[in-house]
Amino acid sequence: MAELEHFQMLIDGEYVDASDGGTFESVNPATEAAWATIPAATADDVDRAVKAAHRAFTEGPWASTTPTQRGKYLRKLGDILAENSEKLGLIESVDTGKMAKETKWQAAYIAEFFHFFGGLADKITGHTLPIDKPDMDVFTNREPLGVVAAVVPWNSQLFLVAVKLGPALAAGNTIVLKASEHASAAMLEFGKLIEEAGFPPGVVNIVSGLGEPCGRMLTTHPQVARISFTGGPETARHIIRNSAENFAEVSLELGGKSPVMVFEDADLESAANGIIAGIFGATGQSCVAGSRLYVQESVADELIGLIAATAKTIVIGDPLADETQMGPLATTGQMAHIEKEVAYAIEQGAKVVHGGKRPEYLSTGLYYEPTILECPSQDTKIVDTELFGPVLSVLRFKDEEEVLRYANDTKYGLAAGIFTRDGARQHRVAKAVRAGIVWVNTYRVVSPIAPFGGFGESGMGRESGADAIYDYTRPKTVWINTSSEPMSNPFVMR
Repeated sequence: MAELEHFQMLIDGEYVDASDGGTFESVNPATEAAWATIPAATADDVDRAVKAAHRAFTEGPWASTTPTQRGKYLRKLGDILAENSEKLGLIESVDTGKMAKETKWQAAYIAEFFHFFGGLADKITGHTLPIDKPDMDVFTNREPLGVVAAVVPWNSQLFLVAVKLGPALAAGNTIVLKASEHASAAMLEFGKLIEEAGFPPGVVNIVSGLGEPCGRMLTTHPQVARISFTGGPETARHIIRNSAENFAEVSLELGGKSPVMVFEDADLESAANGIIAGIFGATGQSCVAGSRLYVQESVADELIGLIAATAKTIVIGDPLADETQMGPLATTGQMAHIEKEVAYAIEQGAKVVHGGKRPEYLSTGLYYEPTILECPSQDTKIVDTELFGPVLSVLRFKDEEEVLRYANDTKYGLAAGIFTRDGARQHRVAKAVRAGIVWVNTYRVVSPIAPFGGFGESGMGRESGADAIYDYTRPKTVWINTSSEPMSNPFVMR
């Protein structure tokens, strides 16, 4: 048996194991075999990381680093990330099952996020206030919050690190990142780039471990000023409760059950490609996956046929192979959840257009076929159940009013897709649908310039975009009395 690769945490500028020597194994979902060991941080390890971050914020050289210098650190980190994108991408692919060609490309593109936020570091401004009092010069400054706790899931972890780490450091904060226990390797490997970029010890700390005790200690720690979480609603509820212990500010980027609406005037080939990218890209393991398809009745048969024809040709297999188009699911828990929900949907009357099972020709690996289910009604449970896998629920609609009612009939509200050539309808439907991100005649594209986030159980707060940097600061108001006269007697009212 090959020796398992071992990864370490980054705490206070040092690469360390858990203080009690605890580890857990990371499983390659393509082979279902353990390939690496990961430190299982104790509460004491997390406490050490937060205290190191707090010390770096209040006492270390980071406390006196200028905004322009912070920007240079971030741009250098982006450059180093681009240089190491192939290695990081391969590690992420082995650890999560995502296709290597996607993870390598994504790691390289994420460098742009660090360049973007690096450029914003010295552009954080306050305001001069036209105050209603004489002889008073009043202005605001934006100051960093302190220690940021960032909890990142296994999927798209380097991207999610960038949209938290970038604005937090640009604003002058320090940070403790917690990697997902399901796939921590790429994030821990990323820690090596922090030292190479020259960040002082304690500015960035990376820990790995289970929600209890690692996650609980991090989100309740009294020296944590802000919590940025990406993950599921149930964990988010725990984090909100935990934040009552330290009154930390909280932002949540959660899951979704995003609708894609295709009208009869749409370019159906383009719509089919967008739908396939939205639900079968990354094996559907994306918070913005377009997992609900609503198609107007007059073009439903044609569009469903186009999607099914492509689904049949998707090459499923080894995520490291160039010819692979869809890799495995990341965890056995996902597989069990998907199989259960698909079986129940069929019981409720859903028709399997394609897929609905594990590929028979792959004996090992957490593989699941690209699946298309035509559902009998909006009330079919799977229509509003997030699966985090390659399963598309399809319903037909009569008109715009009906499809908007269907699209908004959900507890989620992260993303939505609209396919129509009608310009007025594009604006009208984009305004009416309750989603934080709306793509029109495209799907699943991102940029450091554009913010994202959701409504309802898809979370609160926004990430990415220029305004994100202000979420990692607080305003300080300064009053300066410019009069040469002494203050008046406070007990004499005039």
